[in-house]
Amino acid sequence: MIEIVSNDRRKAFAVTGTVYGAASAYVPPMWSDFDRMLDPARNPLVKNGHGRFELFVALRDGVPVGRIVAAIHDVSNIRHGTSRAQFGYFDCADDPEVAQALLGAAEGWARARGMSEIAGNFNLTAMQQVGIMTAGFEHAPYTDMLWTPPHLVGLLEANGYARTFPMTTFEIALPAIDPTLLLGPKQQEVLADPDYRWMPIDRRDFEARLEESRLILNDGFDGNPLFVPPTQEEYRFQAGDMMWVIDKRISTVVHHKGEPIGAIIAIPDLNPLVKAVGGRLRPGFPLRFLWHRWTNKRAVIVYQSVSRAAHNRGINGAMLFKVATALKAAGYTTLGGTWIADVNGPSLRQAEKAGARPLHRLHLFAKPLSA
Repeated sequence: MIEIVSNDRRKAFAVTGTVYGAASAYVPPMWSDFDRMLDPARNPLVKNGHGRFELFVALRDGVPVGRIVAAIHDVSNIRHGTSRAQFGYFDCADDPEVAQALLGAAEGWARARGMSEIAGNFNLTAMQQVGIMTAGFEHAPYTDMLWTPPHLVGLLEANGYARTFPMTTFEIALPAIDPTLLLGPKQQEVLADPDYRWMPIDRRDFEARLEESRLILNDGFDGNPLFVPPTQEEYRFQAGDMMWVIDKRISTVVHHKGEPIGAIIAIPDLNPLVKAVGGRLRPGFPLRFLWHRWTNKRAVIVYQSVSRAAHNRGINGAMLFKVATALKAAGYTTLGGTWIADVNGPSLRQAEKAGARPLHRLHLFAKPLSA
């Protein structure tokens, strides 16, 4: 018998350890992040009235075997003219009964609030982890990438969900690329112009650089599908802990004549460490963290953005050249890139130019909701 319980974060966190096992490529979030993200009293998305959500956990004989979050991002629906609910954190055993119960709970919650469709994964917004994996299951994810097992695709399709909004994540083998190949006349002009300043994201100026990167993100991504500009509090809630893992050599905010116009946010990949500790701050974690920082050779670009007024100047390519050169000098050997949608032709061409190879294929899965 399947029992569905609501808003039990501890049982929800336990699901993946039960149903996926250590042999899978799945990497849990840190418990502290999972707990605060799904706490309506702490998450600004709910606290400030921009959205709402409910967490459902499936229990079989008292054992957590599945979870899902049903959410409504009110600001997104207003911005994009939709009546869409979202599901996220969808993880469960390869069990049709469990999947049907969880998806039914999320759909019922959304339908009761007047939504006409539901789509996911969104954990919890389009600026966090997005998608259900449809290919590349053999490749380990980087920080800020989702990994979901192959059976979720079949479970979703059996419940009436269809693939939409295809996306790809990427990986670059740094020893194999020559960063100078990213440089054309525009990029060389940017690098030679003293009016451009390359500001590291370090702990001393972290708060200022963080706010500049948010403003650049919001301006540069303004026309992108699914995008909703995060508020200062929302962005800080999601990215504030980055200060403790930042490597000031590999991220930058670009100023032009004193104005921030470009940002590329790259961080060391923490997933091998997080997977090893099961998402828990266990005894000895500080020593493990220091050892990981010393030995880690993987990094990930969380995002890069250029303000719209500075588009077509070659700034993206110049930033990639700077960061790729710094990564190689710092001893990193692989660089991951979070999802790029198929509709984003310029970013896909930039990834190809940088020597990136596809890592994972992802889709959103959507379903209309009848009255």
